[in-house]
Amino acid sequence: MNEVMSFLLINRSVPTGDFTRDETAAVATRDAIAAFLQTELGTLPNASSGGGFTYRLEPALGVLVRSSDSFGPFFTERSLTAGRGQVNVAVGVQHYEFRTIDGRNLRDGTLVSSAARLRTDAQPFDKETLTLKLATDTVTLQTNIGITDRLDVGAAVPLIRLTLSGQRLDTYRGTTTVQATAAGTAFGVGDAVLRSKYNLLRYGGSGIALGAEARLPTGDKENLLGTGNATVAARAIGSFERGRAGMHGNVGYVFGGRSDEVDFRAATTLVADPRVTIVVEVAGRRLASIGRLAEVFTPHPTLANVDTLRLSTTDAATTRAAGVVGVKWNIGSTWILSANVLRPLTTAGINGGWTPTVTFDRTMGQ
Repeated sequence: MNEVMSFLLINRSVPTGDFTRDETAAVATRDAIAAFLQTELGTLPNASSGGGFTYRLEPALGVLVRSSDSFGPFFTERSLTAGRGQVNVAVGVQHYEFRTIDGRNLRDGTLVSSAARLRTDAQPFDKETLTLKLATDTVTLQTNIGITDRLDVGAAVPLIRLTLSGQRLDTYRGTTTVQATAAGTAFGVGDAVLRSKYNLLRYGGSGIALGAEARLPTGDKENLLGTGNATVAARAIGSFERGRAGMHGNVGYVFGGRSDEVDFRAATTLVADPRVTIVVEVAGRRLASIGRLAEVFTPHPTLANVDTLRLSTTDAATTRAAGVVGVKWNIGSTWILSANVLRPLTTAGINGGWTPTVTFDRTMGQ
């Protein structure tokens, strides 16, 4: 997929008069967009580690009982663990269509990838615009095992199908020509996740826990299926439940990737029925140095009085957040169907519109 991106941004099939192309501009744009794609595709959220059913040992009876009537959040961790000997397996399906990059539309042909202008003019005499259609279909397989009443370990493996197509047009002194069209598809394993959670304090469905997560560079970086970097996250988890309502919050620090980051998640759950839990969440992260896209004009290396526009990234902290709303439904036995939609709340990074996720999970005792 990197080759497809390079072809779209660098290939030049039609000459444009006497304008000498500054290929460095196209390379800078390609690298900036690829960095954003790898950052986002390599960190798409996985469902929380615990299944909908959580248990604890009742000493007086010597049997396992439900720890909470709630089935918990989608992506925010809750402090409760699954319970000794409880095994949860889940399959999630998500379709994501990327539509904007740092607030710039990727799909309508208005994204200027490079341009040239005379220093005496406000408008460029030559500009290239990019149309990019990018979507992922992800199937995530995950499991969570209750080692003790307070310790869970788990893993998640995403299988990603990435489709990319695009076109680049050059408009030189009012004349528009097609410079490149390309399309490609990649399929494979994304970056796998290993994680654990330890419950420090438990009172009913409320409590405090600590979590750790490692993302492994199992995804193909060249095909934009992974970041190419291993990351480690440490996370503090808090929950408060009273009656049918619950509130859950996480804060964590992630290091080892393209940028260190602080992530934060918060969720409200409502038990609408013994078999139905309604969930509203906010998930976000503060990246220290991945930056934002910037339009930079620099002197052209060979043409006098001409500046070249490049899309590049600024080395600055950015905050990205998304809202999630959905429902968890106990469809029978210990099977749970989860359905939610995710919507970006910020323009930073590469974003889509309403993104649906459907997950089936089952908890099994030993």
